[in-house]
Amino acid sequence: MRKGLVAVVGRPNVGKSTFFNKVAGRRISIVEDIPGVTRDRIYTDVEWQNRHFTLIDTGGIDVHSEDVFLSQMRRQAEIAIDTADVICLFCDGRQGLTDDDREVATLLRKSRKPVILCVNKIDDVRQNDAIYEFYELALGDPMPVSAANMMGLGDVLEAICRLLPPEEEEETEEGTHVVQLAVVGRPNVGKSSLVNRLLGQERSMVSDIAGTTRDAIDTLLDSKDGTQYNIIDTAGIRKKSSIEDASLERYSVLRSIAAIQRCDVALLMLDAHDGVTEQDTKIAGMIQDEGKACVIVVNKWDDIEKDTHTMDESRKQILEDLKFLDYAPILFLSARTGQRVHTVLPTVDAAWAQACKRIPTGILNDILNDATMDLQPPATNGRRLKIYYVTQHSVCPPTFIFFLNDEKLMHFSYSRYLENYFRKSFDFSGTPVRFIFRERKKES
Repeated sequence: MRKGLVAVVGRPNVGKSTFFNKVAGRRISIVEDIPGVTRDRIYTDVEWQNRHFTLIDTGGIDVHSEDVFLSQMRRQAEIAIDTADVICLFCDGRQGLTDDDREVATLLRKSRKPVILCVNKIDDVRQNDAIYEFYELALGDPMPVSAANMMGLGDVLEAICRLLPPEEEEETEEGTHVVQLAVVGRPNVGKSSLVNRLLGQERSMVSDIAGTTRDAIDTLLDSKDGTQYNIIDTAGIRKKSSIEDASLERYSVLRSIAAIQRCDVALLMLDAHDGVTEQDTKIAGMIQDEGKACVIVVNKWDDIEKDTHTMDESRKQILEDLKFLDYAPILFLSARTGQRVHTVLPTVDAAWAQACKRIPTGILNDILNDATMDLQPPATNGRRLKIYYVTQHSVCPPTFIFFLNDEKLMHFSYSRYLENYFRKSFDFSGTPVRFIFRERKKES
């Protein structure tokens, strides 16, 4: 299921980040901490009235400034606007309507995206008259908001949910499903080269479909075995000036969010020369957050001086840097020469098959019994963890519910042990697995 994307934009110091943090901080948002992942706080997943969407925070849009950092923030906001399904424009009700507000509103009208106009810093109903001048922006009825005092936030979230596109479940039955394959990574790691090589090799491109963003292209591909793929190429950000080049990698995060949410399998592309960078770690964290199957592709391998141990040493280092993604297979190839490119689609197929795998309840509980016999569940203050049984809740990713005597007795280390035992028994290579622990009353 693809969640909608909602961008929060506006000129500097109008309260965008305050709104973002209030929504995220009250646990309206669903935010997970994953060991080994460090990333900028630019997005959070939100659930409101049974609707799910991703909220994107952006830097202020200063349309005239030549300052390096402000121009970079402007570029980031433009990418967020380009990617979003719904846009929240924040203005300052205390300061009133400004020329910069007018310029930003013009930019948003050109995007033809649904816009919610939020007039912030309206801390009292007696200040509501301040919103009327914002009708001049021709973006619909202004909504009075006080992000700092959390006034009007529910109305904004309801308006977002009304404007989001319907949530659609992907068809997953074998033989009818088109595998959504996202090629993600930093700029200039060879994403488009790999896509072109895949298409040229198979020689079965059906059609080009306009993508959800200016720089993303969806291409349908039929493989030799009849499997259909929709390849989502998040090809790079257009360079506007040398000033922006040094920090363009930050913007690949915004490009990657929508592609990862839409995909079934993500190809995370790394540059063999650079290894795993901080930006790669951020994108890998998104893949893990979204529960997507993943294949790691190390490109430009033909340029590396190698001996018989180079590949094994590189694989070991990547797994060390991306510990939370240690289930993902790693391919070393060259998109430029075509070296080992033929291994990509079979590896994608295998990862997708594991993500869709269902295990009968009887077999699950047999393996659970074996695991608890090999290593007894832990005890705390004289009370021992009891796991009554396990059942599979869903697929993509495989999700399992364990029924326990007391959730507090389930240590992280034992949960990790169970995951490793399940992986040893059922494979699950290429896909994350999710464990849900639920307390059950005493055995009858």
